[in-house]
Amino acid sequence: MNAGCFTDTALQARFDEVMRSHVATDVTVVIAAKQEALSLPGVIDRVRPFASTVIVAVGRSTDGTADVAASNGAIVLHDNGLGKGDALRCAIPKVQTPVTVFLDADGSHDPEDIPLLVAPILADEADHVTASRLRGGSSELHGGFDEFFRLAGSSFITACINWRWGCRLSDSQNGFRAVRTSVLKNLDLRENTTTIEQEMIMKTLRGGWRMAEVPSHEHPRRHGQSHISVARSAPRYVYSLVRYLFF
Repeated sequence: MNAGCFTDTALQARFDEVMRSHVATDVTVVIAAKQEALSLPGVIDRVRPFASTVIVAVGRSTDGTADVAASNGAIVLHDNGLGKGDALRCAIPKVQTPVTVFLDADGSHDPEDIPLLVAPILADEADHVTASRLRGGSSELHGGFDEFFRLAGSSFITACINWRWGCRLSDSQNGFRAVRTSVLKNLDLRENTTTIEQEMIMKTLRGGWRMAEVPSHEHPRRHGQSHISVARSAPRYVYSLVRYLFF
């Protein structure tokens, strides 16, 4: 088995130690942002205690997202306008710290959980640690048909990954995660959209690196609307799943 779960009990037992021993200089946070000028200042402010560098990869925004990111002290990159995966791939070569953390720009993730994501990597217990909404709870993945199909699709993809590599992961789609930078740069990521998240996991497991997950709660986005269309994205998710499961 290449994957492990750090449960609530285990995390609680080591929470104070993890927070005390966290070294911000080991971490770069990468944020893909499009039309997120209202949310970004709060996200960057909360990230600051846990990272030495914040990189914001900006999509084709018209609301001043890039200016807001720069004025809040982030390194700003402009992606090719192809999607979230493209934005993350543009940022990866710029990372120079041992650990890279990916975080969404909409305020749905808890930056205070960054030390919990990073700790298993720095302790050499894992190479890639995802934040699980199934274990930590989500304020978004319920309430309507769109949320139902998102959760069902995510669960199906996660089950396929678990079957293929003998894992027990619970969430393969959450964008909040930490990856050992040397491993990240060897994954040869190709996806341009949000499918990059499942690609990261499958390529980590395929390469023989160690996966783990920790619980983390997902909150409603702070401002604006999601850029993801379930119906439009579904074929790409299926294609990506089959491609990286078997080929």
